[in-house]
Amino acid sequence: MTSKRITKRWILKTVLAVVLVGILWTVVTAIRISTYTDEDSSRISDAAIILGAAVAGDNPSPVFRERIEHGIELYRQGTVRNLLFTGGSGDDGEHTEAEVGQKYAIAHGVDPADIRIETKSRITEENLVNSIPIGEQAGYQTYTIVSDPLHMKRAMKLAVGLGMDAVPSPTRTTAYRTWRSKFPFLARETVMYMGYTIKGWIDNPQQP
Repeated sequence: MTSKRITKRWILKTVLAVVLVGILWTVVTAIRISTYTDEDSSRISDAAIILGAAVAGDNPSPVFRERIEHGIELYRQGTVRNLLFTGGSGDDGEHTEAEVGQKYAIAHGVDPADIRIETKSRITEENLVNSIPIGEQAGYQTYTIVSDPLHMKRAMKLAVGLGMDAVPSPTRTTAYRTWRSKFPFLARETVMYMGYTIKGWIDNPQQP
Protein backbone atom coordinates (compact mmCIF):
# COMPACT_ATOMS: atom_id res chain seq x y z
CA MET A 1 0.00 0.00 0.00
CA THR A 2 1.45 3.35 -1.04
CA SER A 3 1.93 6.17 1.41
CA LYS A 4 -0.47 8.28 -0.67
CA ARG A 5 -3.25 5.73 -0.23
CA ILE A 6 -2.54 5.48 3.50
CA THR A 7 -2.75 9.25 3.81
CA LYS A 8 -6.12 9.37 2.02
CA ARG A 9 -7.49 6.61 4.24
CA TRP A 10 -6.28 8.41 7.37
CA ILE A 11 -7.90 11.67 6.20
CA LEU A 12 -11.19 9.85 5.49
CA LYS A 13 -11.20 8.21 8.92
CA THR A 14 -10.44 11.55 10.58
CA VAL A 15 -13.27 13.29 8.73
CA LEU A 16 -15.71 10.52 9.62
CA ALA A 17 -14.65 10.67 13.27
CA VAL A 18 -15.17 14.44 13.37
CA VAL A 19 -18.62 14.08 11.75
CA LEU A 20 -19.64 11.37 14.22
CA VAL A 21 -18.44 13.43 17.18
CA GLY A 22 -20.36 16.42 15.83
CA ILE A 23 -23.55 14.39 15.46
CA LEU A 24 -23.18 12.93 18.96
CA TRP A 25 -22.53 16.37 20.46
CA THR A 26 -25.58 17.78 18.69
CA VAL A 27 -27.85 14.99 19.95
CA VAL A 28 -26.54 15.24 23.51
CA THR A 29 -26.97 19.02 23.50
CA ALA A 30 -30.54 18.74 22.23
CA ILE A 31 -31.35 16.21 24.96
CA ARG A 32 -29.83 18.46 27.65
CA ILE A 33 -31.89 21.41 26.42
CA SER A 34 -35.07 19.30 26.41
CA THR A 35 -34.54 17.88 29.89
CA TYR A 36 -33.66 21.31 31.31
CA THR A 37 -37.23 22.46 30.66
CA ASP A 38 -38.20 20.85 33.98
CA GLU A 39 -35.81 23.07 35.97
CA ASP A 40 -37.95 25.58 37.89
CA SER A 41 -36.67 27.37 40.97
CA SER A 42 -38.97 28.63 43.72
CA ARG A 43 -36.27 30.86 45.23
CA ILE A 44 -37.36 34.38 46.12
CA SER A 45 -35.43 36.82 43.92
CA ASP A 46 -35.17 40.58 43.80
CA ALA A 47 -36.48 40.63 40.23
CA ALA A 48 -37.68 38.50 37.37
CA ILE A 49 -36.00 39.25 34.07
CA ILE A 50 -38.60 38.62 31.39
CA LEU A 51 -36.78 37.98 28.13
CA GLY A 52 -38.26 39.86 25.20
CA ALA A 53 -40.11 38.44 22.21
CA ALA A 54 -42.06 39.81 19.28
CA VAL A 55 -44.84 42.36 19.62
CA ALA A 56 -47.50 43.68 17.24
CA GLY A 57 -48.10 47.34 17.95
CA ASP A 58 -49.18 47.58 21.59
CA ASN A 59 -49.85 43.87 21.89
CA PRO A 60 -47.42 41.12 22.85
CA SER A 61 -47.14 38.09 20.59
CA PRO A 62 -48.51 34.83 22.02
CA VAL A 63 -44.93 33.82 22.93
CA PHE A 64 -44.22 37.09 24.75
CA ARG A 65 -47.62 37.13 26.46
CA GLU A 66 -46.92 33.75 28.04
CA ARG A 67 -43.63 35.09 29.41
CA ILE A 68 -45.25 38.26 30.74
CA GLU A 69 -48.07 36.38 32.43
CA HIS A 70 -45.63 33.98 34.05
CA GLY A 71 -43.64 36.92 35.41
CA ILE A 72 -46.84 38.47 36.76
CA GLU A 73 -47.73 35.17 38.42
CA LEU A 74 -44.34 35.02 40.14
CA TYR A 75 -44.82 38.62 41.30
CA ARG A 76 -48.28 37.89 42.74
CA GLN A 77 -46.94 34.82 44.53
CA GLY A 78 -44.14 36.86 46.08
CA THR A 79 -41.49 34.71 44.41
CA VAL A 80 -40.08 37.87 42.82
CA ARG A 81 -40.33 41.39 44.18
CA ASN A 82 -39.95 43.24 40.90
CA LEU A 83 -40.22 42.74 37.15
CA LEU A 84 -37.56 43.75 34.63
CA PHE A 85 -38.81 43.66 31.04
CA THR A 86 -36.29 43.47 28.21
CA GLY A 87 -36.31 44.03 24.48
CA GLY A 88 -36.05 46.83 21.96
CA SER A 89 -38.04 47.49 18.80
CA GLY A 90 -37.49 46.45 15.23
CA ASP A 91 -38.24 49.87 13.74
CA ASP A 92 -37.94 53.45 14.93
CA GLY A 93 -41.19 54.82 16.32
CA GLU A 94 -42.56 51.45 17.35
CA HIS A 95 -43.13 50.53 20.96
CA THR A 96 -40.34 48.38 22.33
CA GLU A 97 -40.93 44.87 23.59
CA ALA A 98 -40.12 46.03 27.11
CA GLU A 99 -42.62 48.89 26.94
CA VAL A 100 -45.36 46.55 25.73
CA GLY A 101 -44.56 44.17 28.58
CA GLN A 102 -44.60 47.01 31.10
CA LYS A 103 -47.97 48.26 29.87
CA TYR A 104 -49.45 44.76 29.98
CA ALA A 105 -48.20 44.14 33.52
CA ILE A 106 -49.54 47.45 34.83
CA ALA A 107 -52.92 46.71 33.24
CA HIS A 108 -52.93 43.43 35.16
CA GLY A 109 -52.28 44.91 38.57
CA VAL A 110 -48.49 45.18 38.91
CA ASP A 111 -47.36 48.31 40.76
CA PRO A 112 -45.52 50.55 38.26
CA ALA A 113 -42.92 51.23 40.97
CA ASP A 114 -41.97 47.55 40.86
CA ILE A 115 -41.19 47.53 37.13
CA ARG A 116 -37.97 48.37 35.28
CA ILE A 117 -37.44 48.21 31.52
CA GLU A 118 -34.48 47.67 29.19
CA THR A 119 -35.30 48.92 25.69
CA LYS A 120 -32.14 48.54 23.57
CA SER A 121 -31.55 44.81 23.18
CA ARG A 122 -32.24 42.69 20.11
CA ILE A 123 -30.97 39.26 21.19
CA THR A 124 -30.93 37.16 24.37
CA GLU A 125 -27.35 38.00 25.29
CA GLU A 126 -28.12 41.74 25.01
CA ASN A 127 -31.29 41.24 27.10
CA LEU A 128 -29.14 40.07 29.97
CA VAL A 129 -26.08 42.28 29.47
CA ASN A 130 -28.21 45.44 29.33
CA SER A 131 -30.27 44.35 32.35
CA ILE A 132 -27.25 44.22 34.66
CA PRO A 133 -26.66 48.01 35.04
CA ILE A 134 -30.41 48.62 35.36
CA GLY A 135 -30.63 46.01 38.10
CA GLU A 136 -27.56 47.39 39.86
CA GLN A 137 -29.05 50.88 39.85
CA ALA A 138 -32.27 49.52 41.34
CA GLY A 139 -30.35 47.56 43.98
CA TYR A 140 -31.18 44.09 42.64
CA GLN A 141 -28.77 41.29 43.47
CA THR A 142 -30.70 38.13 42.64
CA TYR A 143 -32.71 37.28 39.55
CA THR A 144 -35.20 34.78 38.22
CA ILE A 145 -34.96 34.33 34.45
CA VAL A 146 -38.31 33.93 32.68
CA SER A 147 -38.58 32.53 29.17
CA ASP A 148 -39.92 29.59 27.18
CA PRO A 149 -38.88 26.14 28.42
CA LEU A 150 -36.69 25.33 25.41
CA HIS A 151 -34.99 28.73 25.64
CA MET A 152 -34.10 28.38 29.30
CA LYS A 153 -30.91 26.31 29.04
CA ARG A 154 -29.17 28.85 26.80
CA ALA A 155 -30.50 31.82 28.77
CA MET A 156 -29.12 30.40 32.00
CA LYS A 157 -25.77 29.59 30.38
CA LEU A 158 -25.49 33.24 29.36
CA ALA A 159 -26.61 34.53 32.77
CA VAL A 160 -24.10 32.38 34.64
CA GLY A 161 -21.37 33.40 32.19
CA LEU A 162 -22.12 37.05 32.97
CA GLY A 163 -21.74 36.38 36.70
CA MET A 164 -25.41 36.89 37.52
CA ASP A 165 -26.94 35.27 40.59
CA ALA A 166 -29.83 33.81 38.63
CA VAL A 167 -32.23 30.87 38.71
CA PRO A 168 -34.59 29.57 36.01
CA SER A 169 -38.37 29.74 35.87
CA PRO A 170 -39.72 28.64 32.48
CA THR A 171 -43.25 29.45 31.43
CA ARG A 172 -45.67 26.71 32.42
CA THR A 173 -47.54 27.12 29.17
CA THR A 174 -46.02 27.92 25.80
CA ALA A 175 -47.05 28.85 22.29
CA TYR A 176 -44.82 25.99 21.10
CA ARG A 177 -47.25 23.17 21.84
CA THR A 178 -46.77 20.71 18.97
CA TRP A 179 -43.62 19.03 17.73
CA ARG A 180 -44.13 20.81 14.41
CA SER A 181 -43.50 24.09 16.23
CA LYS A 182 -41.18 22.71 18.91
CA PHE A 183 -38.67 21.03 16.61
CA PRO A 184 -37.51 24.17 14.73
CA PHE A 185 -37.21 25.99 18.07
CA LEU A 186 -35.21 23.12 19.58
CA ALA A 187 -32.98 22.91 16.50
CA ARG A 188 -32.28 26.64 16.65
CA GLU A 189 -31.56 26.54 20.39
CA THR A 190 -29.24 23.57 19.92
CA VAL A 191 -27.19 25.38 17.28
CA MET A 192 -27.11 28.60 19.32
CA TYR A 193 -26.11 26.78 22.51
CA MET A 194 -23.30 24.97 20.73
CA GLY A 195 -22.18 28.24 19.19
CA TYR A 196 -21.97 29.95 22.57
CA THR A 197 -20.10 26.94 23.95
CA ILE A 198 -17.50 27.18 21.17
CA LYS A 199 -17.26 30.94 21.71
CA GLY A 200 -16.59 30.28 25.41
CA TRP A 201 -13.79 27.86 24.55
CA ILE A 202 -12.20 30.45 22.29
CA ASP A 203 -12.56 33.32 24.76
CA ASN A 204 -11.46 31.24 27.77
CA PRO A 205 -9.19 28.44 26.52
CA GLN A 206 -8.03 27.65 30.08
CA GLN A 207 -11.53 26.69 31.20
CA PRO A 208 -12.73 23.07 30.74
